[in-house]
Amino acid sequence: MSYRRLQKIKEWFIEKALFLSAFFSVFITIGIVGVLIFETFGFFKVVSIFDFLTDTQWTPLFSDKHFGILPLFAGTFLTTIIAMAVSLPIGVVTAIYLSEYSSGKVRGVVKPILEVLAAVPTVVYGYFALLFVTPLLQRIIPDMSGFNSLASGIVMGIMIIPIISSLSEDAMHAVPMSLREGALALGSTKFQVALKVVLPAALSGVASSFILGISRAVGETMIVAIAAGQQPRLTLNPLVPIETVTAYIVQVSLGDTPTGTIEYSTIFAAGMSLFIVTFVLNIVSYWLKKRFREEYE
Repeated sequence: MSYRRLQKIKEWFIEKALFLSAFFSVFITIGIVGVLIFETFGFFKVVSIFDFLTDTQWTPLFSDKHFGILPLFAGTFLTTIIAMAVSLPIGVVTAIYLSEYSSGKVRGVVKPILEVLAAVPTVVYGYFALLFVTPLLQRIIPDMSGFNSLASGIVMGIMIIPIISSLSEDAMHAVPMSLREGALALGSTKFQVALKVVLPAALSGVASSFILGISRAVGETMIVAIAAGQQPRLTLNPLVPIETVTAYIVQVSLGDTPTGTIEYSTIFAAGMSLFIVTFVLNIVSYWLKKRFREEYE
């Protein structure tokens, strides 16, 4: 058998293996979404969609049952807002430093260290929030509860910093050096170049990292399950216990709720709601990347 024929056979196997990998990825995704839709449809045969979206109480495990998702989403978005308030400025400033001010040697050391934060198990972050950050904050705010959204949001923000800083720095690093040199030649300072030339040119990447960070915060489970509490309430007070959508799913999945009941079906309805939110956020991220992308020749 000739060498050229062996190469063709090898390429054929590689092509089919790649196709099967892509096919199974899509098939598994469709299967997950299909299960969510099927179980959610069964849930809404019993519970009104209007009550699900407008009721301000979530007590499906109590005798007086209410199925309003608003308290869970209030807790989810409260922790997300706190997390992004921490991660966005720190992540963008870190990205600007690594891209515009640090030497290649410093960048090669600092960036991998930052990315190591993304490899830390979220359960470690959860106990860090519960056993270290919360007691520290209680010294400053004595009325703070032992379970709260403030500590959870802060630690979640620390966890998201590598996502925003790494993606933003990659976008800034891709900006052509000619733009920087042109601005410097016109008398701009290095800070002005970073703020008024590089950052706007990399806006699509920075915006995408921000949206992906929000998606990561919305879907976070262990930190909020450990440190935020399990009390669904419609509040914007970060000092009291709350419950997020993901924390509720964990609570029911690990509890003694019988499968096939309306109480158990609530996790699929909550999961479908969360899927829709994250799906929309990813579409927005893709649109922002396309809308503000700068192309250079």
